[in-house]
Amino acid sequence: MEMISIEKELKDNSYPGRGIIIGKSKDGNHAVTAYFIMGRSENSRNRIFVEDGDGIRTQAFDPSKMVDPSLIIYSPVRVLGNKVIVTNGDQTDTIFELMNSQLTFEQALRTREFEPDAPNYTPRISGILKLGENDFNYAISILKSANGNAESCQRFNFAYNNAINGEGHFIHTYKSDGDPLPSFEGEPRLISIPNDIDEFTNSLWESLNEDNKVSLFVRYIDLKSNIESTRIINKNK
Repeated sequence: MEMISIEKELKDNSYPGRGIIIGKSKDGNHAVTAYFIMGRSENSRNRIFVEDGDGIRTQAFDPSKMVDPSLIIYSPVRVLGNKVIVTNGDQTDTIFELMNSQLTFEQALRTREFEPDAPNYTPRISGILKLGENDFNYAISILKSANGNAESCQRFNFAYNNAINGEGHFIHTYKSDGDPLPSFEGEPRLISIPNDIDEFTNSLWESLNEDNKVSLFVRYIDLKSNIESTRIINKNK
């Protein structure tokens, strides 16, 4: 697969929606993950990321303006032992709870479908990193409707063993802006992952559409010490 520029990919798309990135830094020292959210409505834009234990959760920036929290307030990131779960919805909790009961990542997601937000039927995108001794594996999933047909849920799972230095994969919910919003198509995109967390964080944030971007989370995990470095940027301050 041809490696693309994540910066160009984001700049050329005014509304990729929500996105997950997982990969390994160029020097091979860090497992890397990132998650961003965007919004077109006032309700979707009225959010921030806040740290919640080892993970993060979304929260209303102005609670008085919150209309419907059902699909926008959730925990995008949770940690289960040596696993980091990253998703765009409350399936984070499903994966956490069912994997804690000895089910697999894929089995947990078998209990879920795309979001019930007709006519968009927003895909549920999910990722998981499993940290080992000085290395890690990861997987990415997307659950989406059959081209807008809510009668059929299409399930795609992508597994990446022995992560390659300097490489990562990027998946997002929407192919582009539209009405209704068209779902992401194809495999997660192959991108490069730099060594510096601040460089990567700033590059991602500056590449997201200024009007639609809401929040960004980036985490680098040292593969030798398991020490985490986390960055959060919220447009609402």
